[in-house]
Amino acid sequence: MTEPLAYLNHEFIPYSQAHLKVYDAGVVLGATVTEMVRTFNQQLFRLDAHLDRLERSLRYVRFDLGVDRAKFQEQLEELVKHNASLLEPADELGLIAFVTAGEYRTYAGSSGAAAQATPTVCAHTFSLPCELWAAGMQNGTHVVTPAIRHVPPQCYDPKMKYRSRMHYYLAEQEARQVDPAAIPLLLDLDGNVTETSGANFLIVEKGQVVSPPLRNILPGISRQTIIDLSADLQIPFTERDFQVYNVINADEAFVCSTPYCMMPVTQINGVPIGDGKPGPVFQSILQGWSKHVELDIPAHIEQQASRRRAQAQGAPVA
Repeated sequence: MTEPLAYLNHEFIPYSQAHLKVYDAGVVLGATVTEMVRTFNQQLFRLDAHLDRLERSLRYVRFDLGVDRAKFQEQLEELVKHNASLLEPADELGLIAFVTAGEYRTYAGSSGAAAQATPTVCAHTFSLPCELWAAGMQNGTHVVTPAIRHVPPQCYDPKMKYRSRMHYYLAEQEARQVDPAAIPLLLDLDGNVTETSGANFLIVEKGQVVSPPLRNILPGISRQTIIDLSADLQIPFTERDFQVYNVINADEAFVCSTPYCMMPVTQINGVPIGDGKPGPVFQSILQGWSKHVELDIPAHIEQQASRRRAQAQGAPVA
């Protein structure tokens, strides 16, 4: 089969046939927990850690995955192996796995009697769009602090990775009104820095990497990778509350997220951070990450972005 596959309710189906009911609780309520994993050299990176976090999220929201952990992991690996076989060798995949509360009977109408009372389980892949990150990786991205605040941990625990993200969406709209190239950096109700709409946020002060505490943020797998690499490189890492004042006065800042690993942040609210360029601590950790996965991450992003741009312009690709 030449079409990519998706995984829906414990079956492999053609990607084009993977659909949710309009009355699925993931659509109706946003009642969904999720994970994203990526490949390096077309092999999944830290899948165990992502599945550990998914298990914790599922327990927190009281969803039953409907299959044991080992079997689910085997099925995800099979899905990625098949879909990767349809790509160029240099392409890398993102894997999305999500679980919803199932079909919402109240909205099912005449189909209500047949609606599932069990969670909906889905996984699918996509080729990583490196062209979206090439400029930011080279020159740094910008952040803007919007009026929209981070959901307080008193509402629900941010250690769960979930899909109910209207506050992130609104924050992105506000940030782009100020700077079309910026991403939003959300503050909590007390003005402390938390995270962006899709990444953990870190600063560097006097050679030390500083993270907001886990009370207010998702415990990112990429963040943990940075903790591990920092230890290897003997770069101090600490957690504490900090504010926009500290970001403006930081030596460096960067974000970390599964798709692109790390990206420097060179401006906040129009003010340069440090010298306004990617800093040495960022570069050192990124080099360590590249060595760890045996792939030059920034070079790969630039190469893939160049190839995509050439394809879009109809030029021959070497």
